[in-house]
Amino acid sequence: MCRALLYLGEPVLLDGLLYQPDSALVKQSTMPRMLHLLNLAGFGLRAWDRDSHDPRLPFAYASESIAVFDRNLKSLAEKVVASCLLAHVRGVPYNNKVEISAQNAHPFQFPGVPLALAHNGDLWRFAEMKPLLVPHLKPEFFMRIRGTTDSEWIYALLVSQLPDPYSRPSGEELLEAVARTLEVLREVRRALGIAVTSPVNLFIADGSQIAAVRYCFDFGCYPTDDPAEVISAYFSYYTLWYTLGRDYRLHEGEWRMVGGAENAASLIAASEPLTSDTASWVEVPEYSALHAELREARPQIRIRALD
Repeated sequence: MCRALLYLGEPVLLDGLLYQPDSALVKQSTMPRMLHLLNLAGFGLRAWDRDSHDPRLPFAYASESIAVFDRNLKSLAEKVVASCLLAHVRGVPYNNKVEISAQNAHPFQFPGVPLALAHNGDLWRFAEMKPLLVPHLKPEFFMRIRGTTDSEWIYALLVSQLPDPYSRPSGEELLEAVARTLEVLREVRRALGIAVTSPVNLFIADGSQIAAVRYCFDFGCYPTDDPAEVISAYFSYYTLWYTLGRDYRLHEGEWRMVGGAENAASLIAASEPLTSDTASWVEVPEYSALHAELREARPQIRIRALD
């Protein structure tokens, strides 16, 4: 379900991430290569431009419409340049119980909070988890939840774990908040006896750093013994990839990130590779978080294992 991407580095036109590559994010709404479900339940983004007025504040866009038909999004993508991007196409189960609205479009970002978050996955029996999660949320964030998704609750839980949610955290503070968020979710699931596969791939950005989390609770545990009733997306870990390099653009008719990791000036992390040439893409290990921040115009990355 869902597809998302993060970008950090040299300023790039959004069109080169959302529309132009062979497997650009908008194309993944109807033609994902590593997922058998469509992502037709909305689109959203946060894009930071270091040369814009008040660069701490990102451009924000959200729509419940199907991304491939969104002319406003295409117009913005052809105009907006960003040095950091978090974008998401939403996929949901095909039934009439799902709420499709702009309030449920990712990424989520509360007013005054630098961090934004998008989520790929779902928490089994989440409605039962809410009462046990409330004590772990700061009251001002609990009151700001507007939508119906488990993803927005995960975001509220994450920012509640930060020492100061209204300032940009250090990389260590962010990763500690991620670890604590997963720990709280695990404790609540244990208290309710929930032991069913629940993917929690997270995409986080604040304009100067990004984090991509590949995680799944109780992988391989299904709510039924009948294989016909288990959706195929649960048979493997949700995918997450990244690539490092410089001069990301069209090279000899093909979109590529060139230059190699040793000369990297930019990083892309995504649910699946955006380019047809996947040789430069690396899969993020299961149960880990990829973190990157710019230092002297170069992305410094680290991968932290998660319990």
